[in-house]
Amino acid sequence: MDRKRRLGRCLPPIFRSQVMTTQISNQRSVGYLTLVTLAFFLLTPTPGQAERDKSSICNEESDYSKRQLNSDQVDYLCETHRGKVILVVNTASRCAFTDQYEGLEMLYSRYRERGLVVLGFPSNDFGNQEPGSEGSIKTFCRLTYGVQFPMYAKSRVTGDNADPFYRALSEAAGTPPRWNFHKYLIDRDGRLAGSYNSFVAPESNTLIQAIEGLL
Repeated sequence: MDRKRRLGRCLPPIFRSQVMTTQISNQRSVGYLTLVTLAFFLLTPTPGQAERDKSSICNEESDYSKRQLNSDQVDYLCETHRGKVILVVNTASRCAFTDQYEGLEMLYSRYRERGLVVLGFPSNDFGNQEPGSEGSIKTFCRLTYGVQFPMYAKSRVTGDNADPFYRALSEAAGTPPRWNFHKYLIDRDGRLAGSYNSFVAPESNTLIQAIEGLL
């Protein structure tokens, strides 16, 4: 027989009643504390949840509009490319990394049917390496590299005057682009999935594996 039950049976009736009341009260207290602990556990975001929330680029409040390169047509970026894996790149025509246009077009051609879109944002932020007009940039990209992926208007990608889309990307990644051809990868749910510096080539295993993992 349980020790507490044996002890209870040895006590006078009035004391047994007090013991039972105390036990019930204790059980209720434990039950209440258990509920509070469970609620706290469920309602407190885990580190993974907090990171996912912070990395959200496209959500119900997002309203990033951008004019297409050398065009009057404006796209709402999150709406236009909703449900796709997005590779965002700040580009330049006179950069040591300019040949990456070829690799970016290869990625777009290979994976577009599976849901990848590459978005190019020409920028003159680094080394004055994109000084030309939008018309000249568009012609250069098409004639030199056969670029077919969407290109948008020249943009500031760093500093206080950075485009709002790039400010959101920089905040989510914890770093703005440091040079031309920095790459941000966004998953189908609109969350930042990766940030890659200029030395990570479009055809690198690192980037290809990340893209294929999201498609």
